[in-house]
Amino acid sequence: MSYRASDLADILEGKLEGDPEVIISGVAKIEDARPGDATFLANPRYERFLGSTQASLVIVSSEQKTGVSTVIRVADPYRAFAHLLELFYPPESPPAAGVHPSASIGTDVTFGEGVCIGAQVVIGEASTLGDNVILYPGVVIGNRVIIGEKTVIRAGVSIRSGVQIGRKVVIQDNVVIGSEGFGFTPGDEGDYEKVPQVGTVIIEDEVEIGAGCTIDRATLGATRIEKGVKLDNLIQVAHNVVIGANTVIAAQSGISGSTTIGRHCIIGGQVGFVGHVTLGDGSLVGAKSGISKSHPPGSKVSGTLAKPHGEEMRIQASLKKLPELIKRVDRLEKEINHLQSQLLENPPLSKKSE
Repeated sequence: MSYRASDLADILEGKLEGDPEVIISGVAKIEDARPGDATFLANPRYERFLGSTQASLVIVSSEQKTGVSTVIRVADPYRAFAHLLELFYPPESPPAAGVHPSASIGTDVTFGEGVCIGAQVVIGEASTLGDNVILYPGVVIGNRVIIGEKTVIRAGVSIRSGVQIGRKVVIQDNVVIGSEGFGFTPGDEGDYEKVPQVGTVIIEDEVEIGAGCTIDRATLGATRIEKGVKLDNLIQVAHNVVIGANTVIAAQSGISGSTTIGRHCIIGGQVGFVGHVTLGDGSLVGAKSGISKSHPPGSKVSGTLAKPHGEEMRIQASLKKLPELIKRVDRLEKEINHLQSQLLENPPLSKKSE
């Protein structure tokens, strides 16, 4: 598969500068690209590679200075390059339309048009699948599950009974949705008695859930993932959590029960939330932060335990200076001790003695 530079400019709705007949047959990182590859520059840290890249075509912003012979200028180079990746690497083919002979389908299941059900899929009783839903091999759907149109569920996913999934949701491999929440009450003898988790999970439209995530059902009511949320791989969402619309969370984060995360938040990897706290809309959380209390809308926090970002950065900068500061304190102590010794040996004359 190959394209002329002029064709790619049209596809990306960008402005071509240079040779329109350059043939592009692949895509690569700017530092690894070879002749025939297209690449992009979105992060200023990689500007140093502009002078040495062997790429035949570079996608850049409208203002970027390059010195490269053939470029396509666009408003958002990263998004444009994502379109190129889709062009050169189309998604793998879904299962064949219809129901695979090895699938196990319960009673009273409702299918929309164009549904694709892969091998060894299990669907429980009274579940509903909308138009053009795709279930890859090995998916297990419980009883009374609702899945909206054009949702794609990858291999090995388990969706427990009563869960509701919206439209155009993408669920990557080996996700578990609707598992029982972590609810136990201490007993009289130091043991724990399980609290029934009888709520559900609601996944709204256009959510993407990364591989290996677990989303627990609520004790009562619903654990809710609102429209447009993007979850990276290996994220734990506990019972009765609410994640606001268009929030993104990086890998290995854990959210304890009854926590509410606002809309349009950005949360780094390996962040841990205690239970029953609220993170306001539009907040930013640095990687490996520990969220132990609620934060208002627009907060920018990092560190463990999390504190205002500027304060944490000052602490980190001070820690880097700590070895030198210790040496300076040691030198000052020696100088002070030396001065004290000299004063004891040769005390200053008083006015009386004069």
